[in-house]
Amino acid sequence: MEDSLPSLNVAFPSFDAVKRRSTIVVVDPMDDTATEELLRTAGLRSTAPRRAVVRVLGEHPHQTAAGVAGLLAAAGARVSRQSLHNVLEDLTRTGVVRSIQPLGSAPRYETQVADNHHHLVCRGCGEVVDVPCAAGRPPCLAPASAPGFPVVDHADITWWGLCAGCAPAATPSSPSHPPRRNP
Repeated sequence: MEDSLPSLNVAFPSFDAVKRRSTIVVVDPMDDTATEELLRTAGLRSTAPRRAVVRVLGEHPHQTAAGVAGLLAAAGARVSRQSLHNVLEDLTRTGVVRSIQPLGSAPRYETQVADNHHHLVCRGCGEVVDVPCAAGRPPCLAPASAPGFPVVDHADITWWGLCAGCAPAATPSSPSHPPRRNP
């Protein structure tokens, strides 16, 4: 078994998507016209599955692919598992959505990509919430040294704790137990 920690980011947008990010604006997920423009600006065709996924993630951030599939099904959208994974890959690659993977969790997706925010994860139920960057501008943290990296422009921080729903059930030893594994 390897002693290395898993990566917190499972997918990074292409360099071109990062350069274009300043032209990509945060949109109301219920505004189909704005969503279509967002997709086109990212170089993607505006298809029903892509619009549906952006809408779901705009309303319910930090979803796994399975969570997105369940929300799409509940909304009556028919998207195959393979199509969903292709859509999530395309949206992540082009910078329309961001993929994070807290330790022990499947990749989770969000539409909040225009800032350098971080995340807080509940050890009990796995809930993920956004935490604004304390310094107010990226990067929030500068490495003490970065040998061989002349450009360092992003830090991913994940804090762990217990949400309001899980904290009352915590025992004194709870905070030291490993993060919950979410399928």
